[in-house]
Formats: sequence, C-alpha cells, structure tokens
Amino acid sequence: MLFNTSLRRNHVAATSVLILLMKVFSGHTLTCQRAEYQIDNECCPMCPSGNRVKTDCTEFRSTSCLPCTEGTFMNQPTGLKQCFSCAHCGKNSGLKIKSSCTFISDTVCEPLEGFYCIDSTGDGCEAAQKHKQCQPGQYISQKGTASTDTVCSDCSEGTFSDGTFESCRPHTQCDSVNLRLIKAGTASTDAECGEHSSTLMTGIVIGVIVVFMLMIGTSAYLIYYLKKKGPFKERTRNAENDAKVSFVLLLLILLNLVSVHCTLFKYMTPLFYQYFTKRNLLKEKKDQPPVKRCR
Repeated sequence: MLFNTSLRRNHVAATSVLILLMKVFSGHTLTCQRAEYQIDNECCPMCPSGNRVKTDCTEFRSTSCLPCTEGTFMNQPTGLKQCFSCAHCGKNSGLKIKSSCTFISDTVCEPLEGFYCIDSTGDGCEAAQKHKQCQPGQYISQKGTASTDTVCSDCSEGTFSDGTFESCRPHTQCDSVNLRLIKAGTASTDAECGEHSSTLMTGIVIGVIVVFMLMIGTSAYLIYYLKKKGPFKERTRNAENDAKVSFVLLLLILLNLVSVHCTLFKYMTPLFYQYFTKRNLLKEKKDQPPVKRCR
C-alpha cells in the first residue's frame, strides 16, 4: 500500500515536470536576424531588393527568389512573395513623373505646371491642386510654386488689374493725353478715353467745300467768257481787254488755291500733330511696365 502511494506520487511529479517543460518550450519565441524572415519555426534568408520570394527555405534548402516584373518593384530585402505595384502620376491628379519606376524604387511624382503639392511624401508628391486664379480687381502678390498656392491682393484706389497682373496699373489720365473721359476706370478695368467732340473739323470741311466750289465756278465762268468772245481771230481784236480779264481770272484762281492751301495748313497741321501725339502717348503708356506698389 505504501509502495503504491509512493509510486503514484513519483508519477504525478514526473508528469508535472513534463508539463512544465512543455510550457517553457512552447512559450519560447524564435528570433531571426535582420536579413532573415520567420516561416513556422524556421528563419529564412530574405530575397534582395528588386526580388521576391518564390519558395520559402526548409531544413535542407535556402530561400528561392525571383526578380520583380515590369511595373513592380521591391525597394528593400524582403520575405514577401509579391513585389509592390509602381505608382502612377495621373494628369487628372495634377501630377507628372519626376523619376520613373525601377525594380528597386517606386515612381516619384511632382506637380504639373500651374499646380502645387497638397500631399507630399519624401521627395515626391501623391496629390496636387491647381493654383488659385486671382479675380479681376486683384493682382498676384506672390506667384504659386510647386509647394505653395498663389497669393492674391486687392488693388488700391486709382489702379486696376484683370487678375493676371503681378501689380496693379494706374488708370489712364485722359486729360494728360488731350483726350476726354468716356468711362471711368474701375478696380478691374482701365479708364476709357476718346477724341474731343469739336465743330472745328466740321467748319474746316465746309470751308474747303466752299473754296472748291468757288474755284469751279470761276473756272466755268472763264470758259464761258472765252467762248462768248468767239473764234481766235475775233478775239485778237480785243486782245488787250481779253488779256486784262484773263489776268484777273487767273489771279482769282491762284488766290483761291493759296487760300485753300493756307486753310488746310493752318487747321489740319495741328490736328495731325495732336492725333499722332496722342497715339504716341497712349503707346508709351501701354508699353510702360507697371510699377509695383508697396503695401
């Protein structure tokens, strides 16, 4: 009886030790090296960058690797069986390729011209947004870059911008170019100027017409007078009188011509001078670069 009890106690103790040992070994964690990956209770060598695992290692053979295919990459040693897909720089996302995808590196994207990055990763960009357009009445105080948006500012009183200027431009002063104001300038448009409405030109035109009519009438009278005197032989009898009349008529014609010439020279020359002066002033003002105003 005592022997059986002692035997049973020894058996229980042995069983307890066995269970304890199983728990200790079952709780042991396998630790692999940096260039290894764990499969079950094995540490397998990783495949190098640009490759993937074809078959895991076993007790008798090492890991089998395959190169990444076109359009995929692996940028570090791996125990994965699939390479990563290359990123796409879509124009719809406002992106373009900065550097193409290789077997060991992903595609790097950057913003298109006129866009800026809103989601940057390392030296690349994953999403971009179009630069803000300044509204009429505003000027571009800070141009947008690949990483920042455009900054717009309002024009001050007496200046204007259509939204594309880098500084507001002063309104044209019509008086300074001898023109009259047709429409006042706004924050988004320049002043509109026009020619002065004058009766001088009308008077000149009427005067010229009258002078020409007098010339035509005088010429017609001369022709009529000479015809009335008859043939040449008849007219020689009164040659002295005819010469006097002809001289007077010719003098009238010359005076009319001189009058027309003087009238045109007197009134038209200033007008032509004024016209071309205005054109040159407006052209110089248009070509002059705008002066950026300090804020």
